[in-house]
Amino acid sequence: MTSVKIVAVSIDNALSRASEEELYAGLTSIEGLEIESAIMLASAESHAPGEVDGPEYFAYVAEGKYKKGSIADLRSAVAVREDVLLAGYEVNVVDPKLSEDDKKLLVLDVDSTLIQQEVIDELAARAGRGEQVASVTEQAMLGEIEFEHSLRTRVGVLEGLSESTLDEVAAGITLNPGATLLVKTFLDAGHAVAAVSGGFVQLLRPVAQKLELSHARANVLEVIDGVVTGELLGDIIDGDAKRHALHEWAKEEGVKNAHVIAVGDGANDILMVEAAGLGIGYNSKSALAEVADARIETARLDAIRHFVGL
Repeated sequence: MTSVKIVAVSIDNALSRASEEELYAGLTSIEGLEIESAIMLASAESHAPGEVDGPEYFAYVAEGKYKKGSIADLRSAVAVREDVLLAGYEVNVVDPKLSEDDKKLLVLDVDSTLIQQEVIDELAARAGRGEQVASVTEQAMLGEIEFEHSLRTRVGVLEGLSESTLDEVAAGITLNPGATLLVKTFLDAGHAVAAVSGGFVQLLRPVAQKLELSHARANVLEVIDGVVTGELLGDIIDGDAKRHALHEWAKEEGVKNAHVIAVGDGANDILMVEAAGLGIGYNSKSALAEVADARIETARLDAIRHFVGL
């Protein structure tokens, strides 16, 4: 018999949404699953400074036992039933031990996860090549083209941009809704929060400082005499580098891998998400959604706290 925690988070713009009673009935109809406790939590719309306004959402959190196998087995059982029985929610099964007091590490992707923008697209637009670069970015996030080659190609387009343009774009960055609450909740509880990006440190640094992140890492744009050269300095932050950063920070913080949570949206996050104790897809592309342990289909990043009981 396996102890399980179920976190069902409402999907933005769902045509219909199951009630608490319907969720309970749907879950308990799964053979071998016993629900021992459950609660429906409602979060009002969010309007935090520096963030995109966020919709209200609901989180149904339940704990119980599963007699037919492991947590992975229950995930499979839920997946084939949710379209019929659990309409309007993304239903996830996680290890209840994540809600224990052990120190945790939360590692966030940045572009389109922690923040709303894809910053390289914003910079390319300033260079007059926005549409072309946005298309390449989308292909890279879908895993259709190799990340490092696509990144160097896109960075080359930025040659000649002024350093002041980087500052202007950085000043216009908006966090995704619930980001501030999510980070503060983890930090206040004594956990560590990190951001790792295939974007650029010049744009990540102000965000990391504002949120008081424990760690942050991104690519470095070469700037000479106040002008972007179109080249990168140092190692590329690709999928493998993101995974390496996760392991490095977990060791530094003294966090067991079972208590590492990674959140991303695109193909470049797959290795990091797979390496974490809990890998979460945030409004994720199909390539990542296929490997993530859990998913949320709401813009509200703070919904992630329910997975760990915060």
